[in-house]
Amino acid sequence: MSELSSDITSLRRLLISIAVMTATLMQVLDMTIVNVALPYMQGSLAANPDEITWTLTSYLVASAIFMPLTGYLTDKLGMRNYLLISVLGFTVSSALCGLSQNLLQIVVFRLLQGVFGASLVPLSQAILTGVFPKEKRAVAMAIWGSGVMVGPILGPTLGGYLTDVANWRWTFFVNVPFGIFALLLAWRVIPDTSRKERSMDWLGLGFLSLSIASLQYFLDRGNEQDWFGAWDIRISFLLCIGGLLAFIVHNVFKPKRIVFDLGVFKDRNFVLANVLITIMGLGMFGVMVVQPLMLEGLFNYPVLTTGLVMAPRGVSGMLGMIFMAKYGHRLDPRYLIIIGIMLNVIGIYHYTHLSLDSDLFSILWPMFFQGFGVSLIFVSLSIIAFATIAPKFMAEASGLFSLLRTLGSSIGISLVITVYTRKGQILWNQLGGFINPYNPAVRQYLQHMHLDVHSPLGLQVLGLTLTMQSQMLAFTNAFQFIMWSFIILIPFVFFIKKPHKGGVEMAMAHD
Repeated sequence: MSELSSDITSLRRLLISIAVMTATLMQVLDMTIVNVALPYMQGSLAANPDEITWTLTSYLVASAIFMPLTGYLTDKLGMRNYLLISVLGFTVSSALCGLSQNLLQIVVFRLLQGVFGASLVPLSQAILTGVFPKEKRAVAMAIWGSGVMVGPILGPTLGGYLTDVANWRWTFFVNVPFGIFALLLAWRVIPDTSRKERSMDWLGLGFLSLSIASLQYFLDRGNEQDWFGAWDIRISFLLCIGGLLAFIVHNVFKPKRIVFDLGVFKDRNFVLANVLITIMGLGMFGVMVVQPLMLEGLFNYPVLTTGLVMAPRGVSGMLGMIFMAKYGHRLDPRYLIIIGIMLNVIGIYHYTHLSLDSDLFSILWPMFFQGFGVSLIFVSLSIIAFATIAPKFMAEASGLFSLLRTLGSSIGISLVITVYTRKGQILWNQLGGFINPYNPAVRQYLQHMHLDVHSPLGLQVLGLTLTMQSQMLAFTNAFQFIMWSFIILIPFVFFIKKPHKGGVEMAMAHD
């Protein structure tokens, strides 16, 4: 990276920072900005709750598949050219998402967004590391980290505002002016790197991609297709396992390094950090998906209010990042992970007791615990993952850590939505068994509205009440599932070796 930092003025360094952080902010925003608009997209595109989440998971899966190609394409095309191609492709695919007329179109265009957006975050980190001299490297990473954290804060709020004043399509159209700005500025100010001859084992990448794509199809369609009762779900599961085994065998017996070297998994701390970050992605993104559905669908909050309600998680997350930047290298990361887990458990446990009568404050305050807790876990796991890794594996370890975090988020969304939809159906049937003309509680409930069980309006009221109560319980069950996903992280922490101080400082600088 030293070739980037030579002969760069302070003004040009500032412009480079603006260009790459604009591109990064676009990509990070797009992971959360759509969440609050999901109910509106669902109606507009004639999709059910299972199907509309494909717009999230398709993006994450495409990012996961193409993330391992970042280093290869950077060497082949040059860092500047690859960034320009990525920004251009992301901008165009964003516009196409906004123009989509049906579910198939938006899923395809979200896949394209994931393809072009996969490299934006690692490229921005690499460019900022390269253009800043070594003595100012901490400043570069502070800029990068702050920019990444702005996404969760602005995403739901900006998405809610755009959906409220215009419509959900503007959550995608908003990327176009920022993309054009980032493209033109990057073209003018970012220096290029030299090309390098590098080979890629496309067969190995194909095996890995097959496994990831099949896994996501299995998770996305399994609930709707009754899981192993459908032949396509059985086939996708077999392809997932087969692709993974083929990738491992191919990697072991091929003499030269392929997509990534499996030797990186010899480091125990790195393995445990990846297990923890994958499971954490389930809880973190699961909450961010089901909350808008609950707030807008059951509590009837306007979309702008929903976006504002979700902002505290991002604010407390940024405070947590500031805390970790100042004190993280002084404290044992294992203890910080435990504290972060408990903060999330406290916040989500409260959500398992929500009801249709819950007020705004009872929804808001747990988010502060969640955001701060997630930042403690995320930064601590980054420290642990890279503190003891061999230097020759550092680049591959970084890519794998990002890949598994993204994959965990995708799996988490699918699992949480499955729990929510399945529980909603089960609870509707269970609660419905108590609604009959002979139940005195039913007659008493309707008498307050001067209705009875034989009137058409009375039956409508009972049907609406049944639906809302079963959905509310389904949401609390989903939150309970998320809470347990954090609790099961605790035993893994006790197997982590405490990293030495020098390793912690190196990992903090890398992160």
